Amino acid sequence: MIPIECAAHAELPTRYGDFRVLAYQDAEGREYGVLVRGEVAKQSRVPVRLHSECFTGDVMGSMRCDCRDQLELALRHVGQSDLGVIIYLPQEGRGIGLANKIKAYALQDAGMDTVQANHALGFPDDLRTYEAAAAILLHLGVQNICLLSNNPRKQIGLAEGGVEVAALIPLKAAPNMHNAFYLETKKEKSGHLL
Repeated sequence: MIPIECAAHAELPTRYGDFRVLAYQDAEGREYGVLVRGEVAKQSRVPVRLHSECFTGDVMGSMRCDCRDQLELALRHVGQSDLGVIIYLPQEGRGIGLANKIKAYALQDAGMDTVQANHALGFPDDLRTYEAAAAILLHLGVQNICLLSNNPRKQIGLAEGGVEVAALIPLKAAPNMHNAFYLETKKEKSGHLL
């Protein structure tokens, strides 16, 4: 397990419900934003969303992906539950960073799919890791979780980090004309549950 600590916490009322917001830091200074609803320690089947940052989708409302849609679905789900955790991971562009993600967008504009674009830039299709998320969940004392995700790799990553995933609950957002091919690629090439 990687060393991680809670550096700060406060109450955070949101449009989705009331949460505690926590800032975690790892040994290299990376920061992770965490929303917690209820007392999750020693609880089972806690709804959990691991969400990798997406500047274009989460912040700017891009229609090229379903990131913001999935985040909002997770916030609504957890906000309507007694318990839940959302972990915001600093892994822009499936871990390749913002500049490379925008380069990948340009390659997609020229006809490549998202996996081909990452490969053309010299990256695997997904560089994300989930050790920090597992360490945060273990620090929170969660017994086991219901993972709110379409990505089975997250379940594997959490299990490797010592977190039991009792269920994988897909978050299915309606496709639009700008992201339909992207979503199909995630399903066909990356095994996402769409």
